Amino acid sequence: MGKTIIVSNRLPVKITEADGKFDILSSEGGLATGLGSVYQSGNNLWLGWPGIEVNGEHDQNQIKQQLTEANLVPVFLTADEISGYYEGFSNGILWPIFHYYASTYANYKQADWECYKHVNKKFLTALLEITEPEDTIWIHDYQLLLLPGLLRSVKPDATIGFFLHIPFPSFEMFRLIPWRSELIEGILGADLVGFHTFDDASHFITAATRLLPVNTTSNVVTVDDRPVVVESFPMGIDDAKYAALTRSDDVLKEVTHLKDTFKKRQLMLCIDRLDYSKGILQRLQAFELLLETYPEYIEKVVLHMIVVPSRDSVPQYRELKENIDRKVGDINARYRTIDWSPVNYFYRPFPLETLSALYHTADICLVTPMRDGMNLVSKEYVASRTQDTGVLILSEMAGASKELIDAIIVSPSNINSMMEAMVTGLTMPADEQKRRMRLMRQVVSKFNISHWVRIFMERMKEVKQMQQAMHTRHITEVTTQAIKKIYNKTTNRIIFLDYDGTLVGFKTDINAAMPDQELYQLLEKLSGDPNNKIILVSGRSHQNLENWFGHTQLDLVAEHGAWQKQHGKWQSIPGLNDQWKQDIYPVLETYVDRTPGAFIEEKNFSLVWHYRKVEKGLGELRTNELMNNLRYLINDRGLQLLPGNKVVEIKNIEINKGKATSALLHNCEYDFIMALGDDHTDEDIFKAMPDNSLTIKVGSNISAARFYLRNHYEVRQLLHNLVQPVAAGYLDK
Repeated sequence: MGKTIIVSNRLPVKITEADGKFDILSSEGGLATGLGSVYQSGNNLWLGWPGIEVNGEHDQNQIKQQLTEANLVPVFLTADEISGYYEGFSNGILWPIFHYYASTYANYKQADWECYKHVNKKFLTALLEITEPEDTIWIHDYQLLLLPGLLRSVKPDATIGFFLHIPFPSFEMFRLIPWRSELIEGILGADLVGFHTFDDASHFITAATRLLPVNTTSNVVTVDDRPVVVESFPMGIDDAKYAALTRSDDVLKEVTHLKDTFKKRQLMLCIDRLDYSKGILQRLQAFELLLETYPEYIEKVVLHMIVVPSRDSVPQYRELKENIDRKVGDINARYRTIDWSPVNYFYRPFPLETLSALYHTADICLVTPMRDGMNLVSKEYVASRTQDTGVLILSEMAGASKELIDAIIVSPSNINSMMEAMVTGLTMPADEQKRRMRLMRQVVSKFNISHWVRIFMERMKEVKQMQQAMHTRHITEVTTQAIKKIYNKTTNRIIFLDYDGTLVGFKTDINAAMPDQELYQLLEKLSGDPNNKIILVSGRSHQNLENWFGHTQLDLVAEHGAWQKQHGKWQSIPGLNDQWKQDIYPVLETYVDRTPGAFIEEKNFSLVWHYRKVEKGLGELRTNELMNNLRYLINDRGLQLLPGNKVVEIKNIEINKGKATSALLHNCEYDFIMALGDDHTDEDIFKAMPDNSLTIKVGSNISAARFYLRNHYEVRQLLHNLVQPVAAGYLDK
């Protein structure tokens, strides 16, 4: 059993220096708390930046020594690296784009990108010093998007998880990043990619398929032949800790003090880090509108607002703080009385005990970000409501809104509806508060932080097992040698070969996928052996196959079996009719007119709708529409719909690659049977083969075939190996 290594930008500690000595304090952050159980047990480790610049070797060694005792491993960064990688790229490009503020705040600097790459490599170097083959590596957040890919390139068999703690934007937003493909490649180095919400996972899969030549089935992205699972894992909190805090003496003392201070007034609480994604100004506008519209709440309600300082040195944040200060000043100046201020505003962090007392006391908690990954404040408030009362007003843009559906859900940019939600919260009967709060407390308790860690880790094991199962099916050097040994011992062989995607690569233009000289030579060697019967089984028209392979010794099966050429003569299946085309063709034409890039190919006994040139997404959408439409038309006509690689074919139900190959095997005693294909249509061949056959799928999707090869290059390599002369003594081994 290997260890678990957590990797994040920051270590879960705060380091302070006084008189050349370093003090290390545990951090109160959600991630630090959640993963404490992981890195503090056994020989597990947490790797990250210690949070301060440490230059001298002596100081670095001292910190390293102190951190080792807590299972922590530091990555030291210089001031320039922090500026370029963290402030520049992570927070100047990724943060605004991932939170949909690209046009306002994103600043694309090549130097920051270079620094981001450099620091991700620095993390890799530190990681390689502590990683062993059996370890599980769990990488966190947007500062390290390249690290999973970098690690995969040097440790191809490593177990790597990745989790993003902020939203993943829609493709339209994400594509604005000049280095978008490299970032997706980096993330796909992981085996399991986790997000807070289903939307984030969907956005990521869309970006991956639009930017990279990867295949996706449901939530599995296949990179080369390695499946990467993409899923949502909503993060929880340590609910028991927050519930227990409300019973501690320190917190109870503060609760009493708060009740004395606010007397009978209703308390509305909000706690945010200073950030433009948190919707602080919009919330203040809604509160101002409340006092304006419902003057009866003057002196009856207090907005207790805590803003935790962050990035004050950045101009946008400085400007945001000035606007908040101004707005709070305006509201207080307009409405304040001798013994009441409408907004109690604090620009500083508070200890956890004070926050717990506020959570436990506040009648309403306002969590209204414009965009947020999860937002754990909402869950902390719910976990602290041990008396089962209180009202949570939650933005639909926070990941938590997908779970805490019994909160009052608001659109954070609709000031009027936020104000109405405040009125609803202030007037909500105690019974209704209890009903909602109990349901939310059940959710927060069940899906707590340890549940989050457990299901992520379990899923990672499952993904590795799935990869392992596929790995054993891939034809390796050893398997090739075993196949060659059988091939050389047999004398009556039949080999079925598909064409597109199996012997040649996939081309946007169907006429461009012509056979090359190397392929002709390879097929000539195979068919030139008197012990071999080589059959090309393709969906292409018989004229097409005749033009390309008419001069060879190959047997040809065209249009999925509608036409066959044996002993130099083409024959079609008797009794086939093509009268149905006149009804189906106009339907296909309608969809071609509506879909730029789509086209129809007409064969003797089938019609093919091609969408390989259509914009990704649109092609799939139109194809689903078309297939739904055609199902009714073909029901009683003896026709079949056959989806393939960027095509849908409509053909007679009697025509089937499986039937064609079965007929060719009938009454023949072959001692070596092999079939290779890449497509949905080739599954019929695999199913029709006898049990002792060698069936090989090209591409690594789920298949009835026994083995798979990654692409047409590997197919050719296997066939080359079979026709190579045998070394002396080889068969005796």
